[in-house]
Amino acid sequence: MPRHVLTLIGAPGDAATDIARRLGGDLAWLAPGHAADIFFDVDPARAQALARRLGGTVDAIIQPAAGRRKALLVADMEATTIENEMLDEMADLIGLKDRVAAITRRTMNGELDFAASLRARAALFAGQPAMLLARAARRIRFTPGAATLVRTMRQHGAHTVLVSGGFGAFSSEVRHALGFERDYANELLVDGGTIRGTVREPILDAAAKAAVLRRCAEAFGVSMARTLTVGDGANDLPMLEAAGIGVAYHAKPQVRAHIARRVDHADLTALLYIQGYKRSDFAA
Repeated sequence: MPRHVLTLIGAPGDAATDIARRLGGDLAWLAPGHAADIFFDVDPARAQALARRLGGTVDAIIQPAAGRRKALLVADMEATTIENEMLDEMADLIGLKDRVAAITRRTMNGELDFAASLRARAALFAGQPAMLLARAARRIRFTPGAATLVRTMRQHGAHTVLVSGGFGAFSSEVRHALGFERDYANELLVDGGTIRGTVREPILDAAAKAAVLRRCAEAFGVSMARTLTVGDGANDLPMLEAAGIGVAYHAKPQVRAHIARRVDHADLTALLYIQGYKRSDFAA
């Protein structure tokens, strides 16, 4: 069996065929004309160099051919599973979006300490009605492919977990809507229908996300080699690095610099192709 597989997503048929020929590898279409596997034995660096020449809107992922189908998915929520940053949505409803979004952006780029940043942003909502959370939740926009990713993996026996440095008021909504088995997030404290402006300690930060991955793998009896994580921000780096395969999804510059396996163009169904699922395997 070939040692490596290069998955091309968004590649036209002639380009994929040409790369397979140059690598001396076997081409297998996962979605005709859109997603393909190329199995090969040569140096992966050569495959990566050939894939880079495609440019455009092609995502290319190289990994060992063995063991690519994973048994546990741990997915970040904001700007990954959903398109929103929910603190920014809350801030928009009370006229503070520019102020909060600037802090969020710097935090996700790794410029600010996550826990301190979350405390500072939460404090800006002190005294606001708790209904602000429900109003913001109505703005949730699911990332294309998210539902298909979760349902397909569960249909094939994998476990799925949602993890967020944001708030459980939103992660619970997303878990139920998309079919995740579990969700982990922070809690924005509320007292008598009013937001206190504080977060329950300890804060679920980057280290805690990686700890959730390890704890869930142990609970489900899944080896770390059979885990898949996906995220976009600096606070996702430890869990991306700890997983059997960590995928940076439309990620921030700092994450792109550290994670070799990236999806920059396709939607979340790319994570299924990366595992070798065919389009015909996808859940409805």
